Amino acid sequence: MNKRTQLEAAGWRVGDNADFLELSAEETAFVELKLALADYLREIRVQHAWTQAYVARVLGSSQSRVAKMEAADASVSIDLLLKSLLKLGASRKQVGQVIARVA
Repeated sequence: MNKRTQLEAAGWRVGDNADFLELSAEETAFVELKLALADYLREIRVQHAWTQAYVARVLGSSQSRVAKMEAADASVSIDLLLKSLLKLGASRKQVGQVIARVA
């Protein structure tokens, strides 16, 4: 018997983050998209062995802002993530593949 089954048998309600936060399907898709783009930004930076400070200089931003972008902070827009990815050399096809993974 797996953990979920055991919890449900004991009377617990088991769900995911979307259930807990009472997100609609559209809100869940938006959050997943933003997280995927933020992860891809971090992936590009790590692949190139760039520091957050270096990426910040390239983007004309600050290191703390890059950290917030990589964490998909609420203050970071998808627009900013997309523009940053493209400025760092990601192609539209690569960005599309990231989006397709969460579709």
